[in-house]
Amino acid sequence: MIVLDTHAWVWWVSDPERIPQPATTRMEGAIEAGETLRISSMSTWEVAMLVTRGRLELSVDVEEWIAKAEAVPFFDFVPVDNRIALRSVQLPNFPHRDPADRVIVATALGLGAILVTGDKRLHSYAPLKTVWA
Repeated sequence: MIVLDTHAWVWWVSDPERIPQPATTRMEGAIEAGETLRISSMSTWEVAMLVTRGRLELSVDVEEWIAKAEAVPFFDFVPVDNRIALRSVQLPNFPHRDPADRVIVATALGLGAILVTGDKRLHSYAPLKTVWA
């Protein structure tokens, strides 16, 4: 099972060449095997915040971009439930304070999934399995 970090999701949709081959191969293999790529609903929040703050520019309105992503058959959005919320604040020795990263990592850990991320701090977080380069 695979969970996409926010930047991996945005790049997979808008600029897939930015994702290194090992991560692309893993994602394509999962899709070919009939699996879905999981995306935390926290990533939706993060994309909307980045657009609102002018740090991310999309080719369409953010609501339309999200709706199109929701229609992709191999994407499965994972809601932030109480279990994920609690786990996100109980991550032992987590490498930074970003709440979005905490929720996304808690989602991946709760699902027993590999996280596709280019965030080096997350690669070094021992409880988490990651793929990128």
